Amino acid sequence: MADNDKKLAQGDHVTWRSHGKDVGGTVVRRIERRTEAAGRTVDASKDEPQYEVRSDSSGRTAVHTPQSLRRD
Repeated sequence: MADNDKKLAQGDHVTWRSHGKDVGGTVVRRIERRTEAAGRTVDASKDEPQYEVRSDSSGRTAVHTPQSLRRD
């Protein structure tokens, strides 16, 4: 488990890289099982969780690994 993974929680503001730019958003939920989110199947587990985040600029959701998110 990544060090920053332990710090992320619902409501945390985070940034990630998208198409060469930094994008900001809010953590919606931690995903720990195979599920549908952000228009796709997310193959997450307790050992390899992913996070659904809502973009500040577009309002759309996306799913990212903990390693790709930076907490603000």
